[in-house]
Amino acid sequence: MRIGILTSGGDCPGINATIRGVCKTAIHHYGMEVMGIYSGFQGLLNKEVQLLDDNSLSGLLNTGGTFLGTSREKPFKKGKGIYEGVDKVAVIRQNIDELGLDCLVCIGGNGTQKTAAKFAAIGVNVVSIPKTIDNDIWGTDISFGFDSAVSIATDAIDRLHSTASSHKRVMVIEVMGHKAGWIALHSGMAGGGDIILLPEIPFNIENVADAIHRRIARGKTYSIVVVAEGIDTPEGQRPAVYIANALQAVTGLETRETVLGYIQRGGSPTPFDRNLSTRLGGHATELIANGQYGHMVAVRGGEISSIPLSEVAGKLKLVTEDNDLVVQGRRMGICFG
Repeated sequence: MRIGILTSGGDCPGINATIRGVCKTAIHHYGMEVMGIYSGFQGLLNKEVQLLDDNSLSGLLNTGGTFLGTSREKPFKKGKGIYEGVDKVAVIRQNIDELGLDCLVCIGGNGTQKTAAKFAAIGVNVVSIPKTIDNDIWGTDISFGFDSAVSIATDAIDRLHSTASSHKRVMVIEVMGHKAGWIALHSGMAGGGDIILLPEIPFNIENVADAIHRRIARGKTYSIVVVAEGIDTPEGQRPAVYIANALQAVTGLETRETVLGYIQRGGSPTPFDRNLSTRLGGHATELIANGQYGHMVAVRGGEISSIPLSEVAGKLKLVTEDNDLVVQGRRMGICFG
């Protein structure tokens, strides 16, 4: 068999480890050929490909990003520029045939899963692997990249404690998470945040200010506020800036903001993410060998399994108020807005 592999959407720690897991299992255990496709679905449109071997996979386990490159090309959307008027899906199907690919492995987030599901629905042999630091892909308990992002965010929060304490300030740190607040929740709890604001849980700035005042009344001279980038703010203001300005205006306390940004997506994956990536990649190859196409590899109840792509596409996994970390945080006096 010959399989193709691509990475699509944003980068995150663990992609290269996943590619390595797929390719080494395919080559050594199943005797397959593996063709790397550069720049996501754009590379499939342009036939930017290369056969991969052991030498191609050296040094990938601990490196961030994706050596295959990525793009946000969406084949099922109307073409623009050089693709205007082009039936991109037809071109990709023709290229898959001409390249002799028996299956396509797609590594990516929600958009990629949706695209993979559409290809599966029209008869293309596809297996996908969930990739996102946001941990919001439906159908899997966790995605690689999440643990690495939480570790980076937690380290940043740890470092802000000393500055906040020294200057008796309110420190607001903004972490990634447009629609899902998993990074803010997990890093905020692990880093000892006093207020944690998530897109899924509405907040009131007066409630947040009251929480800070209550801390002061208990002799707590500083506060750490962790906010997800997707929280609702007036007129789309930058969350960290809005929260910092609003809190300073309401409380009169010196307040500073920090936006962590793309640092969360870069660099070497944690050991947990390296091993998770390796397991997910290996299982994806097993699905291909067994002819189980149209599935996304998933972690469910701690075990590696899979789920039909048709069940995944278009859904998000969001934080709910009955999440055990939210419940326990509230019991400990943490304010969620």
